[in-house]
Amino acid sequence: MTTEAQTESHAHHPNYVKIWAILVALLAVSVAGSMTHVRYVVLFAAFGVAVIKASLVAKNFMHLTVEKRWVPYLLAMCLLFVIILFAGVAPDVMHHKGQNWTNPSADQPAQSAQPAETKHE
Repeated sequence: MTTEAQTESHAHHPNYVKIWAILVALLAVSVAGSMTHVRYVVLFAAFGVAVIKASLVAKNFMHLTVEKRWVPYLLAMCLLFVIILFAGVAPDVMHHKGQNWTNPSADQPAQSAQPAETKHE
């Protein structure tokens, strides 16, 4: 008679060192890609590599492939709620003026970010 602990101990575990090496290589790709000045390379390095790295971490370190069937649906629902939250607050926070409010500090340039003017004699 097998117990639940015995069946779980025989589950296939990925080679974590190999996954770590892949993640480090992808980190190098994203850093090298961000140093270029080609817009599409920078976008791929920022977002494409990030999606690949996140899927590797979710699959191997979070063990989502061996979880119950409802866990991916739960994660998808959480992502959907984040998108709904962003869509709900984005019109308010991405503009400097609204129907019943203004943000005067956003209209003025940041004084600390501007260099002091020097006179050339």
